[in-house]
Amino acid sequence: MKDTLFYTNLENHKAPVNKILSEATLFKKIPDDWHIVVTDIKGSTASVENGFSEIVNLIATGSIIAALNIASKHTITIPFFFGGDGATLLIPSILLPEIMDALTLHKENIQKEFDIYLRVGSVPVSHVYKNNQELKIAKASITKLHTIPIVLGNGLHFAEKEIKSRDKILDQAHAKKTALDLDGMECRWNKIPPPENSNEVVSLLVNALIESKQASIFQELLEKTDEIYGSLSNRNPISVPKLKLKLKFNYHQIRTELKASNKKFGVINFLKVWITGLFGKYYYLPSAKGRKYLNELTQLSDILVIDGRINMVISGTTKQRQRLTEYLDELEKKELIVYGIHVSNTSIMSCYVRNRNAKHIHFVDGGSSGYTRAAKVLKEKIHHIQLSL
Repeated sequence: MKDTLFYTNLENHKAPVNKILSEATLFKKIPDDWHIVVTDIKGSTASVENGFSEIVNLIATGSIIAALNIASKHTITIPFFFGGDGATLLIPSILLPEIMDALTLHKENIQKEFDIYLRVGSVPVSHVYKNNQELKIAKASITKLHTIPIVLGNGLHFAEKEIKSRDKILDQAHAKKTALDLDGMECRWNKIPPPENSNEVVSLLVNALIESKQASIFQELLEKTDEIYGSLSNRNPISVPKLKLKLKFNYHQIRTELKASNKKFGVINFLKVWITGLFGKYYYLPSAKGRKYLNELTQLSDILVIDGRINMVISGTTKQRQRLTEYLDELEKKELIVYGIHVSNTSIMSCYVRNRNAKHIHFVDGGSSGYTRAAKVLKEKIHHIQLSL
């Protein structure tokens, strides 16, 4: 039970993330009997280029929600990492069968409804350690409402490569034993423009090339980003004034949400979503409750992910981005990092809303699936490095 509640009981640090990165003793080794679960859309770049950006994000969000709903039933907190076209989760052994069954059903539904192939696989943490990969974690409050996991080491990406290389297909008959619960999944927002005084949204992925220097490199990078853009809240691409104009409420979106949620597209389900959306449209905008919800939404936007790599969505100006890329280029020349970047003029958001008064998480990506496009740039750079070795 101690290992099962490892992350639930992990100390929640209130210091800035760059400060936490400077304190090696704050990071704890993940228990050997935990598992890394990865979902990943095969051919996600093609899906994005064919106009399915929001669906790609919704599929990735569904992967996290399916697991969180199961973990919630057991009163267990698990760390999760949104990647735009997939997700990574760390889970205790007790949750593995149920979560893998649910994700297999999610995979089957996505294949049926959208003809998109979702990889689903798991790797034991013990296997990662046996292959000399590091995997340590800390928990950080980045706002009063939002807590994120911070992972150091290449263990998660080692597991991801293994799962992608084998395209593991699970026992379909076994998977039918678990229901797929995607309650709380929403995609109700149009493309969201950046806040006032910003004209672009940057999706950024950064790998440290020397594992032992990850913490110091990430710390320096976050400090430089603060220097250029301001604090995390200042560079948040989601702002209340822009949200007020961007609530989406149409037949096509409701149909897509129902299909992705594995719910029958019938009159009853359609009306449930429609009525919720109609209520929500007036709940969000003019009322005190609505203003509170939107303010919480900005704090609960998942715009910084550290999973052995830095993943950020940033709003700012072209001049700020040029300063950042000059800095990143210098680090690349020193062979300290490799990075991928994509620039757009909007962000897109999919949501997990179990309770508008208390529990909601919002997964943010740059427009046109910025993370997926930045990942393509990153992969090309890594491939070039490998060829030159």
